[in-house]
Amino acid sequence: MITGCDSLDSVEQNTTVLTALEGAVVTISCQYETTDILPIFFWYQQKVNGAPEFMLDKFDNHAIHFKERFSGDLNTISKSFPLTIQDVSVSDSAVYYCALQPTLTKTQSTLIQKPFVSI
Repeated sequence: MITGCDSLDSVEQNTTVLTALEGAVVTISCQYETTDILPIFFWYQQKVNGAPEFMLDKFDNHAIHFKERFSGDLNTISKSFPLTIQDVSVSDSAVYYCALQPTLTKTQSTLIQKPFVSI
């Protein structure tokens, strides 16, 4: 059993593939449901053949190379934590994961990662 994870907690990313022109501003959605009073959220980026890499969290803590153009905005009223990428470039092509702590859920002894978005 994974502690701290309620069966009602979930993260949903409705966008599966997103296409944008270089230089545009891109927002990737992340809707959530949780019973946690103070939920903790994260965004991860996964490049082709790479491992997921921490980008930022709800406290505006960023990995160094994600500080300039990447931001998250937690909205507890709309229950969302969208990721915004300023001045998007080809090098931003990746899979993006929105995660609610804990980031994994247990289903029939299998750990399942939450849904993702790729651009």
